[in-house]
Amino acid sequence: MKIALIGASGFVGTAILNEAVSRGYHVTAIVRDVSKVAAHPQVTAVAVDAQNPQALAEVLKGNDRVISAYNPGWSAPDIYDQYLKGAKAIVAAAVIARSWLLVVGGAGSLEIAPGVQLVDTPDFPAEWKQGALAARDGLTALRHETTLDWRFVSPPVFLEPGDKRGGYHLGGDQVLFSGDKPAGISVGDLADGVLNEVEKAAHLRQRFTLGY
Repeated sequence: MKIALIGASGFVGTAILNEAVSRGYHVTAIVRDVSKVAAHPQVTAVAVDAQNPQALAEVLKGNDRVISAYNPGWSAPDIYDQYLKGAKAIVAAAVIARSWLLVVGGAGSLEIAPGVQLVDTPDFPAEWKQGALAARDGLTALRHETTLDWRFVSPPVFLEPGDKRGGYHLGGDQVLFSGDKPAGISVGDLADGVLNEVEKAAHLRQRFTLGY
């Protein structure tokens, strides 16, 4: 299987890249700066602007799976606009290339109570809010895409560095809890869940989440 990974040098993207390589797949690592991708015989690093759908589509063609871990950077002052511009271009490119697409989004659009999304709660951190709103709007737009074979994964409330340890479970549109606290997961296990979906797709045109 050949996998195209958008945002392969980021926090989540690097973990997904490592997991894909460990499972024996060849990965086209789509990044802004190819020097940030370690050389590996199963990895081809390509510098492509993720906001350019035509250029991106050319790179996606020929891959069996496309994973987007796109993030313009949490420190970007216009992260809302930049994220949505990239999200729109990635979906357009996937449609052109007739790709299978998995988008890694955020936890902000998960429901903490019936009809109440996490990003809309008073205590949601201000520094993450614009990015979370953008990811939510990206998911809303994706849900109107009826021709593309897509799925969207939201990490749980707490996403931490760390390797795989297993023992996580899957959910849908609601915040997962561990006891009376919101669940967490290591980035290694998030990557494991992403590659499991790649291998045995179970969430066609759905959002899912995962956590301990």
